[in-house]
Amino acid sequence: MNIEELPGVGAEITGVDLRRLTEHEFENIRTAYAEHGVIFFRDQELSERDHIRFAERWATINVNRFFAAHPEHPQIAMVVKEKDQKDNIGGGWHTDHSYDVEPAMGSILVARDLPETGGDTFFASMYRAYDALDDDMKTRLKGMRAVHSAHHIFGTGKETYYTTTDAGGNRIGNAAAADVLEDVTHPIVITHPLSGKKALYVNPAFTTGIVGMTQEESKELLSTLYAHAMQQEFAHRFKWQPGSVAFWDNRATWHWALNDYHGQRRVMHRITLEGCALH
Repeated sequence: MNIEELPGVGAEITGVDLRRLTEHEFENIRTAYAEHGVIFFRDQELSERDHIRFAERWATINVNRFFAAHPEHPQIAMVVKEKDQKDNIGGGWHTDHSYDVEPAMGSILVARDLPETGGDTFFASMYRAYDALDDDMKTRLKGMRAVHSAHHIFGTGKETYYTTTDAGGNRIGNAAAADVLEDVTHPIVITHPLSGKKALYVNPAFTTGIVGMTQEESKELLSTLYAHAMQQEFAHRFKWQPGSVAFWDNRATWHWALNDYHGQRRVMHRITLEGCALH
């Protein structure tokens, strides 16, 4: 096994078959995952059952309540864009499931059908984003909590992702579940439950405000944090190939699926893993 740290964020792990990991290999992968926030594999030959078995070695699978499910394996969420569709899923900086009381630990994405060009995914390190904050900002953020919500993305309102894109209905559904999902709060800076590192935990998609601040004050501070976290030095652009697998930690990274392959089909299989309360 070889683990190569990548510029910006993440590590690429080669020389392993995810279908046949020894305990020693698995523990080395677990360590790399905690340390780097996202890990990448190439040339894997995972069936749907292999994908599920690998995921179950890590944690309980979170069956996504908004994405269309695989017709034979409901544990797998379908992340699809057909040739005639305009909007993709995940097209903007975000982290998955921050709107949950116990946000998802991570997501394992397997490439199934790739466009000839385009369709890369950006990842950004929230470890590095936090470390690069100046001392005054770190002090300011201590004890602060942010509000996270799914209503404006997955709900039935007039301006939600569900109602304003062609992803609504066949790819993204169950909007009524988002309508009744209560907003949650999490610390703006968390101590990562696996690595013990500090990480910035807000994101442009699901964070809607800061506890104790007006909307204008929240917007100003969040915009500052987002601009900081989006710096290229914290990011890596992953180019998908047949057999590629990406496994990211939602508590330590952001990601952004590029929508630059219009007229081509892209099919990815995603399994999300249950997490824990963040502190």
